[in-house]
Amino acid sequence: MTFVVTAPCFGCKYTDCVAVCPCDCFHEGEKMLYIDPEECISCGACEPECPVQAIYDDVNVPDEWREFIALNADMATRTPQILEKKPPLTGGC
Repeated sequence: MTFVVTAPCFGCKYTDCVAVCPCDCFHEGEKMLYIDPEECISCGACEPECPVQAIYDDVNVPDEWREFIALNADMATRTPQILEKKPPLTGGC
């Protein structure tokens, strides 16, 4: 089990979730964040911190966003790790 960043993060890239992650499993893409399923310990600390409700436990991802499970796994290997809170994207959300 892992947590997944989904569509509401796209264009916003709030990083409140990064600040509370005890295992540094977040990765930063150009327009959104991703969670590395190999590093996520499923603690759930990130979920309530997301101001746009983009983070779900993988078993609870809404049907229309199920493709984000594989996208997070793929993009976590292609994007740099993010370890601290940064300003969100402007004009996105």
